[in-house]
Amino acid sequence: MDHRLPATREMAQEFSELFVNRRAYTIQSMRPHPESGRHYYYQPKPKDGGEPVALTVETVRRHLAGELTIGIYAINPATQRCKWMAIDADYKTALEDLIKVQRQLQDDGIEAALEKSRRGGHLWILFETPVLAREARIYIYHVAGKLDVQVKGTGLADGIEIFPKQDELRREEFGNAIRGPLGVHWGARESRGWRYWFYGADYKLEDQLAYLKRIGKVKQEHLQRVIAGKAIPQEFAQQAHRTEFPKYFRSKPGEFRILEYVEVRRQAGRNWVTRCPSCAAQGNDRSKDNLAISVEEPRKYCCWAGCTKEMIRAAVGRPISDRRLA
Repeated sequence: MDHRLPATREMAQEFSELFVNRRAYTIQSMRPHPESGRHYYYQPKPKDGGEPVALTVETVRRHLAGELTIGIYAINPATQRCKWMAIDADYKTALEDLIKVQRQLQDDGIEAALEKSRRGGHLWILFETPVLAREARIYIYHVAGKLDVQVKGTGLADGIEIFPKQDELRREEFGNAIRGPLGVHWGARESRGWRYWFYGADYKLEDQLAYLKRIGKVKQEHLQRVIAGKAIPQEFAQQAHRTEFPKYFRSKPGEFRILEYVEVRRQAGRNWVTRCPSCAAQGNDRSKDNLAISVEEPRKYCCWAGCTKEMIRAAVGRPISDRRLA
């Protein structure tokens, strides 16, 4: 399947004006991970290591052209504001819930664009000028509660995910990235790649961008009116704050714990980030961020560079082949 399309610098500039709120970004791997088979996202770095590279108009153009796929971050930590909100739903009744939310937004005088996805959809709200992430999140939590739409968290397996997922970030933090609209999803359709479109326009890049430019952008004053006197429900309030430190839940005595062998550097979205022991043994990963460890379940970890769990366990002296320690 040829998923590549002609994309111009002007298209990329239009996309950036709508969706790019900071220059940090991620790229989806075109090749599946050798163990999980998933196409993970990673922050691109220069070949000689160092800090992640900044997003450029040319990279956005390549995203639209289908040459690569970027993930974008909502919050600019310098202002704690976002240009957009996205509601991600990927469960059995996902589209039904997203359409319910979209209709409620319309009743509130807010237009939202519904984008297809692999198992459900993404609902995007665009702001006229960047608004405080906290205020945008308050509104969506209120709408979900009013419609009895479940929000992921507090033990729920299914439910919508709200981006941004934090009220605010420190300058060195990133929050959670989401796949940039109009890009190819490399994990879809048996890893051949698939592009998901917005429902409101013909399936052509120029028509899709024209549609996104045309839909109404929410004014800050309007947002503040619809959230007046409201707050994020208490059961979800903790999600607005970062996890203090990696924790294991229901672990067994003698169980292998990767966190006992590495030093966590920072949190990036759903993962703790640190240096991969296997990469380090090979003299690689000088920027010390190849290994990702799940915040919610630290038993789950993977190396963006492709090191297997067997390689990582061997590098820390706890090989999986030793069944007494597995």
